[in-house]
Amino acid sequence: MISGKNHIGNKLSSSGSTTFNTFNPQLNIENDNIFTEATTEEINAAVTLATKAFKVFRNTSGKQKANFLNTIADEILALDDVLIKMFCSESGLPEERAKGERGRTIGQLRAFADLVQEGSWVEAMIDTAQPNRKPISKPDLRRMMVPLGPVVVFGASNFPLAYSTAGGDTAAALAAGCPVIVKSHPMHAGTGELVSAAIINAAERTGMPNGVFSNLNSIGYNVGIQLVKHSEIKAVGFTGSIVGGRALYDLASRREEPIPVFAEMGSINPVIILPKALVERGETLAKTLAGSITLGTGQFCTNPGLILGMKGGDLSNFIKGLSEEIIRVEPTCMLHPNIIGAYERNKVNALAQSELTVVADYKNDVKTNYARQTIITVEGKTFLENPNLHQEVFGPFSMVVQCENKSQLETIISNLEGQLTGTLIAGNNEAEKFSRLIGALQNRVGRMIFNGVPTGVEVCPAMVHGGPYPASSDSRFTAVGIHSIKRWVRPFSYQNWPDNLLPVELKNENPLGISRVIDGVQTVKSIQLEN
Repeated sequence: MISGKNHIGNKLSSSGSTTFNTFNPQLNIENDNIFTEATTEEINAAVTLATKAFKVFRNTSGKQKANFLNTIADEILALDDVLIKMFCSESGLPEERAKGERGRTIGQLRAFADLVQEGSWVEAMIDTAQPNRKPISKPDLRRMMVPLGPVVVFGASNFPLAYSTAGGDTAAALAAGCPVIVKSHPMHAGTGELVSAAIINAAERTGMPNGVFSNLNSIGYNVGIQLVKHSEIKAVGFTGSIVGGRALYDLASRREEPIPVFAEMGSINPVIILPKALVERGETLAKTLAGSITLGTGQFCTNPGLILGMKGGDLSNFIKGLSEEIIRVEPTCMLHPNIIGAYERNKVNALAQSELTVVADYKNDVKTNYARQTIITVEGKTFLENPNLHQEVFGPFSMVVQCENKSQLETIISNLEGQLTGTLIAGNNEAEKFSRLIGALQNRVGRMIFNGVPTGVEVCPAMVHGGPYPASSDSRFTAVGIHSIKRWVRPFSYQNWPDNLLPVELKNENPLGISRVIDGVQTVKSIQLEN
């Protein structure tokens, strides 16, 4: 079933000479399937097809796009155990995780299908003409969101389904009316090919234009660089490291026509534990946070890499409890030898910093590619003075910062880089006394959790998965949920256009029955103009 070829629209192609295999980290062996990296000619062919497809796809109705998205979901489900087995063989992740990601992928596709079928997401706004207004007449203006054009999506290493080929970026871009070219992640190219075939089958079944989707293999950086630099690409979606996201952002900004890069990058997700909470449930918190730090072998973008509290006996007891609990967790497999190699290097760099104490370091023998969890602790002053301690160690690693007082805790939060999440753990009626601290935390994160853990990103309209740089490249947008569609559109106005030439969303009679803002009033009513 796996060809190892590139999907250039509905055609398979492998004209290049660079090949690679994926890797099974559980077995510590290469998988059998061989994949061929896309050539410059194949890249150009995919972009040309996407550009041509955009002329048709941008005008596809919400009902037609909904059918397409739902059919993609159906095709992915039809892959059944073939997809699950491929996912596990390329990631080292368990079957339960594979099925969970598949469910999330299906849920995202169907959520966007519902969104575009209903139609109000285009944010139609109409200001009717006032020809007799003095001293200057007012024109008829009608505004809505329109798609940007062909989009490149980079598959994520840590989510082979939910943030990759048919993941949130792709689903949102297709829902917006943008053709998508996926730069498949080399760690799970087989999973990507299976899902790509499902998307293309769905496109053919629902009458979508050829080129609405392509999937390109790549073992290195060259394919991604060429895609981002291509003049017909209008936006980029990326989930990964700060270094990778920033490189793409810089590349896109240097183009003759700069384009947006929506990158979700690094985060250490600070967790603040207030004094009363430590007294009331320090032991329970230690166990809960040990589970969150090691969840998914620490390979979620929301694992808590930084825990902050105020110095004292209660915090010392918590640190002791956390150290004991995290060592009880059985180590698990990381995604790839390169991933665990980076984890070990970053951990060594962190441990080489001065004035820190290692309080937990798993010492027992582990299988190849299994990560040993580590907890360190530092004084607040040391953390403030050493920016190297602020960097993410992607894996089951966390740092407890012991702050001298409330003021130092607030200073530390205010000096953090942007984060995806921030968590406040408080005792009964305690949070009210820390309003300045909460304000400082809000300024540095995209989502605040109260008395919980940051791991777990619910896919729903109210979710914000993003934050100030470098958590994401644009803190105004979320990478999760239906509102992530706003990354792939731009506002557009029609002035004094005749009704018969307007898109259906802006016509007087409102044939779709969508909610619109008409002369400042939100309504589903049609417009009755005087003759």
